[in-house]
Amino acid sequence: MFCHLGLSWLLRTYTGLMATATQQGACNIPNRTIFEGDNLDVMRGINDACIDLIYLDPPFNSNAEYAAPVGSAAAGAAFKDTWTWDDVKAEEHGLIADVMPGLYKVIDAAGAAHGKGMMAYLIMMSSRMIEMKRVLKESGTVYLHCDDTASHYLKTLMDAVFGTANFRNEIVWHYKTFHGQVRRYFARKHDTLLMYTKGDSWTFNQQFEEDNTHTVDFRRWRDYLEEGRYIRARNMPSHDSRFVRYLRRWIRENKREPRPNDVVYEVRGQALDSVWDIKAIDPKDTIQKTGYPTQKPLELLERIIRASSNPGDVVLDPFCGCATTCIAAERLDRQWIGIDLSPLAVKLVEQRAREQLGLMGGIQSKHRTDIPRRTDLGKLPPKHTHKQTLYGMQLGNCKGCQIHFEYRNLTVDRVVPESRGGTDHIENLQLLCGSCNSIKGARPMAYLLDQLRIRGILA
Repeated sequence: MFCHLGLSWLLRTYTGLMATATQQGACNIPNRTIFEGDNLDVMRGINDACIDLIYLDPPFNSNAEYAAPVGSAAAGAAFKDTWTWDDVKAEEHGLIADVMPGLYKVIDAAGAAHGKGMMAYLIMMSSRMIEMKRVLKESGTVYLHCDDTASHYLKTLMDAVFGTANFRNEIVWHYKTFHGQVRRYFARKHDTLLMYTKGDSWTFNQQFEEDNTHTVDFRRWRDYLEEGRYIRARNMPSHDSRFVRYLRRWIRENKREPRPNDVVYEVRGQALDSVWDIKAIDPKDTIQKTGYPTQKPLELLERIIRASSNPGDVVLDPFCGCATTCIAAERLDRQWIGIDLSPLAVKLVEQRAREQLGLMGGIQSKHRTDIPRRTDLGKLPPKHTHKQTLYGMQLGNCKGCQIHFEYRNLTVDRVVPESRGGTDHIENLQLLCGSCNSIKGARPMAYLLDQLRIRGILA
């Protein structure tokens, strides 16, 4: 799975030394791009505050193994959703403790209650949550898809990263599938979607049920409806005091009296609440089903995208799997970016575009295996030009061993190496002594600190 994640990059995010963006809100990733690789590294290369909507359906720490059937479109897709302490560096936990004590306490409590496997899983998730918050616009929204295995822990992580005030909904996706004879507990037939915003002003388009026949308005104005839902000015219940309020609002909004063909009011179904009854993919559905082990239905993703974005907005799925989010975004005229460890995501999005969108040439998605370079930091000076500033910030101490050195004995080093998306911005730079620099090499800072503790140099 995700090994040696290296949370040292958190130091650059929470030191208060934020970059001045030269292209605030401009995304440096072209539409229809799928990255094959570790989503943490890729997200580090995405500009600040340029994504409108993030949906992620990550591993659930379910202690299960998943594989697509041989012969299916997703054949070859497999992963083991089991986490051990070997999947992350112990030092990464300590780095979270240094920069985000709230997260540390959550992960530590989870470890006490649920073991080191859960701790490892939550470290993996928290690192990505923080980077997702950085790339999300102030008006943006994130939906985290999970189940009852770790949803309670994930919510506390999201509270720590995005803030409890920015929690908006816990959505229950209820699906009915065959569950056999469950005798000792209720059949588990729902997942959870945790909805958070980055700020206090966000995009939200209210969604309604398709069926409006059971509403009060339908029963009240049935004889005035055209096409089962529209009341036009040529046939209005003008005597009805309830309708007159809608008529007056229409006049205020349009600054004129309605013409005969104008739709004055649409009788919609009930506004959707936080329990969604959406069918899981039918195993016999030869059109939508790819065979991918954890595939979600298009209807689910389309509802999320309609509610929390507008046409032209940028949608990111950092665990895009069989590319359902990408296809749903394409259908709804949104821009999209997908990231997945498997090259199958590229194959599936092109195949599904042909078969489900009717695009005979498929989608000419951009398949990338590199780490993108941020364009919102301006022209960066060589890293050595920051040496004096860094010396003052660190009080002359090596960032690794914490020993004081003369100016000439310290070297400028990247906290996150360039190979993992690190830049030469001052927020990603530090001073190391010769010995620490030699031990660290081109590895993340977590490696150095771990080695210094093993050698007894750090407590």
